[in-house]
Amino acid sequence: MNQTKQPPVAVIVGIGPGLGAALVRRFAHEYRVAMVARSADYLNQFGAEIGAAGGQAAGFPADVGVAEQIAAAFEKIRRELGAPEILIYNAGTGPFGSLAEVSPEQFENCWRINAFGAFLCAKQVVGDMVTRGRGVVLFTGATAGVKAGAHSVAFGPAKFALRGLAQSMARDLGPKGIHAAHINVDGAIDIPGRNFPGLKPEDMLKPDAIAETYWHLAHQDRSAWTMELEVRPFKEKF
Repeated sequence: MNQTKQPPVAVIVGIGPGLGAALVRRFAHEYRVAMVARSADYLNQFGAEIGAAGGQAAGFPADVGVAEQIAAAFEKIRRELGAPEILIYNAGTGPFGSLAEVSPEQFENCWRINAFGAFLCAKQVVGDMVTRGRGVVLFTGATAGVKAGAHSVAFGPAKFALRGLAQSMARDLGPKGIHAAHINVDGAIDIPGRNFPGLKPEDMLKPDAIAETYWHLAHQDRSAWTMELEVRPFKEKF
């Protein structure tokens, strides 16, 4: 009996209307995409949209800052879809404020979403990748993870931690066939329905264009892997 080979599995964590949605759309036609985010309703709605367009995407709700929820979500992903070959950690948030303005609770929550969640998700996929001898882990960074501003007292340290995680993993796992990379999104993303005062559309990064860069990174030949890169609008100062 002939059996149709299933597409490989890609997990995308952090599915909003901007970059997260663009990443799902880019990968869902050649991968079975497991979407991880908090809102089950949103994931179901967006998954149906992807299916109507001919892609494959299923939602696995979880709070990225809670270890038990991440473990349960990835166990379900492995059971229903199989071991992931790609992990894209795109979850991120943070209060913008100075040391005097940000509370300890806000600081910890920012770290949990931006850094701790990335650690938890990577732990869930890397074992199978090492056994297989191949795999890709991509992390969405930000300007604050390279140069923290005066009002990035929580977001900056969290993104610095994420970048450090990516660097350590790249050195450890690269020789084992696992491509780990960090993408610094240096600028505002043009998110549908969101206005940025003083910015024109040409001043912002287009989500689909960023997603194309992720696709390229995920499929680089191992003789020329990129560990870290930046994407920014052509008008952005740096």
